[in-house]
Amino acid sequence: MIVHRARWVLPIVSSPIRDGWVAVERGRIVAVGGPGQEAPVAPGAPFAPMAPRAPSAPEAILPALVNAHTHLELSWMRGRIPPADSMPEWAERLVALRRTVDADPFEPIVDAIREARAFGTALVGDIGNTAAAYEPLTDSELSAVVFRELLGFSAADPADVVARALEEIEALTPIEWLRPAIAPHAPYSVSPALLQSIARAAAQQQPLSIHLGESRAEIQFLCDATGPWRDLLERLGVWNPSWRPPGCGPVEYLDGLGIVNERLLAVHGVQLTDDELSRLAAAGATVVTCPRSNRWTGAGEPPVERFYRSGVRVAVGTDSLAGVEDLNVFAELAVMRRLAPGVPARRLLRGATIDGAEALGFGPDLGSIERGKRGELVAVRVPDDVQDVEEYLVGGIGAGAIRWLESE
Repeated sequence: MIVHRARWVLPIVSSPIRDGWVAVERGRIVAVGGPGQEAPVAPGAPFAPMAPRAPSAPEAILPALVNAHTHLELSWMRGRIPPADSMPEWAERLVALRRTVDADPFEPIVDAIREARAFGTALVGDIGNTAAAYEPLTDSELSAVVFRELLGFSAADPADVVARALEEIEALTPIEWLRPAIAPHAPYSVSPALLQSIARAAAQQQPLSIHLGESRAEIQFLCDATGPWRDLLERLGVWNPSWRPPGCGPVEYLDGLGIVNERLLAVHGVQLTDDELSRLAAAGATVVTCPRSNRWTGAGEPPVERFYRSGVRVAVGTDSLAGVEDLNVFAELAVMRRLAPGVPARRLLRGATIDGAEALGFGPDLGSIERGKRGELVAVRVPDDVQDVEEYLVGGIGAGAIRWLESE
């Protein structure tokens, strides 16, 4: 058994413990406590009497973070697509750059995985149009839901598109901590028939991710089939002239296709109304916010306070290195704090830990410091005079202040 002590321990599901400790054995948490208690000598044993111990380190121990939305395969694009004034403009630049290579390079993916770990991340919801990130993930300590993202606004046979994607998933080497799944890209890039085919095929999987309510152009497109997304589909040669706009918002549109439920991760949500957020909350869905990327891609700043006010579960993502400076979830929390000064720091931290883990189906193993969960713990250096450790942690933490703790 290893017992880690620190000035603060943040179970996430309860208040921070001053001068706390966490006991781990064989990779699992076996106990957590504070002053007046000592770690049991064996799992399930009574607490031992207090014994002399070293002073608590000026650190905070917390569960490793969850990056609920990123695109590891695009890591080679870091710094190569400048910020844009609109999402369609940025996306067109990405498509043009991607067409300059035959395949997404391997080494930048490996480097991005290392970077995510350096920033204290244990779990990602990774989106890929290929399986390029899967092999690097198998050789890492990063857990992931690996979404095979499907596009096809004019696909002739949606069922065949889904069947081929499922065959690719079946061919992947099974790894305990990696969970392959299929997912649609967005309402403006996936036909209704393909959306429904994906939803039927994914009915037994956890979870289902889609970019939703990201840009004003998306709302315009669903309303009357005009605007920048329509123009881009035509320039790319994939517009379907038989498509008819639903004439409603993105949440109502997906709900009509049977996709809005507790398994849904609605990524971005920058343009969602209060009614749409309430609808997602009632369904038990999750909004994944990626505020730094939203600014970079021209989507705008997410209404983080409205997210929380609606009652919807909120998770945190960085999006890809094509549209963000790094894979630091703590940096996303700092932007969320600026955008939502009225939201308690504890709720923001939940979005980067337990809420993200539960949304991705890893709640029993990750996201909080509780007995039986995996001992994926990080220690963050904090100043001696910090009184509100939760507020300090949502102020932005760099990799140099983070270290991983041994679990076995």
